[in-house]
Amino acid sequence: MVSRIHDVTRRFFLRIRASFVTRNIILESTKKMNKYLLLIITLIFLSLSGFSQVITVLDSESGAPLETVTLSSDKPRYYTVTNAKGQADISRLKGSKSIDIRLIGYKSETKSYDDLKKVQFLLILKPTVISLDQFIVSATRTDQDEREVPAKILSISAREIALQNPQTAADLLGGSGEVFIQKSQQGGGSPMIRGFATNRLLYTVDGVRMNTAIFRSGNLQNVISLDPFAMENAEVIFGPASLIYGSDAIGGVMSFKTLAPEYSLTDKPLVSGHALARYSSANNEMTGHFDIKVGWKKWASVSSFSHSRFGDLRMGTYGPNEYLRPWFVQRQDSMDVVVQNNDPELQKPTGYSQANLMQKLAYKPNENWEFIYGFHYSATTNYPRYDRLIRAKKELPRSAEWYYGPQVWMMNNMTAINNAYNKIYDQMTIRIAQQYFEESRIDRDFQKDTRYNRLEEVYAYSANLDFSKTVVGKHAFYYGIEAVMNDVNSTGIDEDIITGIKSIGPSRYPQSTWSSYAAYLSYKYRFNEQFLVQAGLRYNQFMLKADFSDNLQFYPLPFSEVDINDGALTGNLGIIYYPAKDWVIIANASSGFRAPNIDDLGKVFDSEPGAVVVPNPYLKAEYAWNMELGISKVFDDFLKIDVTGYYTLLDNAMVRRDFTLNGLDSIMYDGEMSRVQAIQNAAQATVYGIQAGMELSLPAGIGISSQFSYQKGDEELDDGTTSPMRHAAPWFGITHFTYTYSKLTMDFYAIYNGQVSYEDLPIEERGKEYIYATDINGNPYSPSWYTLNLKAGYQVNESFSIFTGIENLTDQRYRPYSSGIVAPGRNFILTLKATF
Repeated sequence: MVSRIHDVTRRFFLRIRASFVTRNIILESTKKMNKYLLLIITLIFLSLSGFSQVITVLDSESGAPLETVTLSSDKPRYYTVTNAKGQADISRLKGSKSIDIRLIGYKSETKSYDDLKKVQFLLILKPTVISLDQFIVSATRTDQDEREVPAKILSISAREIALQNPQTAADLLGGSGEVFIQKSQQGGGSPMIRGFATNRLLYTVDGVRMNTAIFRSGNLQNVISLDPFAMENAEVIFGPASLIYGSDAIGGVMSFKTLAPEYSLTDKPLVSGHALARYSSANNEMTGHFDIKVGWKKWASVSSFSHSRFGDLRMGTYGPNEYLRPWFVQRQDSMDVVVQNNDPELQKPTGYSQANLMQKLAYKPNENWEFIYGFHYSATTNYPRYDRLIRAKKELPRSAEWYYGPQVWMMNNMTAINNAYNKIYDQMTIRIAQQYFEESRIDRDFQKDTRYNRLEEVYAYSANLDFSKTVVGKHAFYYGIEAVMNDVNSTGIDEDIITGIKSIGPSRYPQSTWSSYAAYLSYKYRFNEQFLVQAGLRYNQFMLKADFSDNLQFYPLPFSEVDINDGALTGNLGIIYYPAKDWVIIANASSGFRAPNIDDLGKVFDSEPGAVVVPNPYLKAEYAWNMELGISKVFDDFLKIDVTGYYTLLDNAMVRRDFTLNGLDSIMYDGEMSRVQAIQNAAQATVYGIQAGMELSLPAGIGISSQFSYQKGDEELDDGTTSPMRHAAPWFGITHFTYTYSKLTMDFYAIYNGQVSYEDLPIEERGKEYIYATDINGNPYSPSWYTLNLKAGYQVNESFSIFTGIENLTDQRYRPYSSGIVAPGRNFILTLKATF
């Protein structure tokens, strides 16, 4: 009886204490009474259950729990992340004098363990766009304070992704205003960063390299294999990052982190998830998504599935008439017929469908070890290559058919993380992955009977072993080894569509293997709270073996095999200086490299009408040398300005140049006498530019932010003159006006893009007049453009949210530089999202 009275008394006083903790918050506004009732209930629950070392983190505006908040400490050295209920176990942080609490888009807090204990382990975070400190993982493959990374890094949070509501992962990046996106077709999206693109940029998914040996120098669309609705966050590190990531990381690294399993902190299973439906009017898009997380104390899983159907894309009303689609080709009565398009603003054909599946399973036997298995699968239907379908030859369509077959990506990966804090390492991460890529090209010339089908399959294997170690607080080491192997299988089938007879045709690539083995070491030294230096080196050995035997019957190559075995040494040196807590100066010198891959060395293809590219067995790696200086300043927690300037030299660049084959400068290819070309180490290129940003936080929930990028690139030509670099986009930017009140968030923003005149158009782009507008002299050029857009999100209750928007309010007709497809016209978007 005495025990029961004691228990009841304890509960009563703990409830009173919990009420006093939230009293000041409740008194702020009677209008917020209901949303903070949840906080009181949460406090009471925690008191009753006795889990005093479980912290709960909530949003100050909506009272909703905040997921993926990072809590970290140096003494003791440990970090943890909140789950879907905004909760995390911080028992291992007991006694810490300084716990950093951070989430992208929220004001960071630093508290001691005792401070958190005084407020019953309840913390309220306020949304903000003003911050110099975030937690990022792309720089070293492990969680690291952005304040200690001497590079410009873009972080895109789940909160930002939800409001911007992108159709694809390419749109997710483009919506940041800091990455330029080119699209040849609707099923596409090729990022351009600091004058580089395609195989000079690197993609990673959950720390695993996604680039393969057939990533080409032409525009890519592999990024659309990723599901934007299954993203926890995304990061972009600008500039060379070969120290950590190896080949291809010249212009930057795009790091995608997908949804992670979450453990329960109680004896009851933790169950959470989302379901959403999305509609977009410009292409009659219909998307459905569902994800669910189930967690126990030691086991956890997350499952995700998305399906999207995209119809033909409608362009805007006001803009160049050259962009209209007045005709398209149909097959009628065994004949190719040019059909008048009754709706020239509708781009036919451009529609396709896509499905994404993800499953992860995690096991945490104790506080020191965690094992995570992940499975990813993505597949599209056939999708038309729109820019090839609008080409003409002698006033007739050049192609009757040109489409990509299903783009398939599958990944199995296993990650083991050990937090040991021993003499060798504090954290060890082992990643082993197997990936499968499938892509194909199907094309047929107008009024021709032969359909060409080229299928590529890549089996990619990788293993990474990464370590981090901090010594005496001032010294930090990041080191590791990596092994990558790609097995490329390529086939060609020629089909007579009249008789149905199929025959073996030339494959796009030789049967090949590409491999890379590397070791790296990065060292960071903190002189004091204001000054930090980081330096590192990486050595990479790469090998390529290609067998051309199957294609010798089609092409008179002077060799049947190619064997390349070479190495590359890269490094970086970076400095971070904090003159004061509210501003930072970053200086960085870094190098990157790109090893020749199968696409560079082995393919035979028509690069443009009248020219054919043939293999070159003598390729070597190209190198980038980069210097940059960045300054960020925060003024009284209401204004942030950041500016970064950079200069990059690309040496020994692999570029397409005139070549000879068996002494001939021209050969017959696909029935046409074509000039022989090959990829060669034949040029230097330079890129310089500036990236600037501004963020302003005003009273009453109003915010203004802007991003602007200017880049200028020049590439050396055969005759010693220079041409603008193809992937150096014109200046571009974005400006946001945001408003937040309670459960409502609104974003009115403008996207804008500069002109590329005929004189500034790269030489190789001038021959693609079919994708450009025409200037007063009759020459192709890319006009400037802008769009006005409005997005809004409203949280109806804990379980239901609505996101809506109108893109391109003024219905502009525009085509982003170098793109084959015209951008969407006025586009109405509606997303209904349920959370449980």
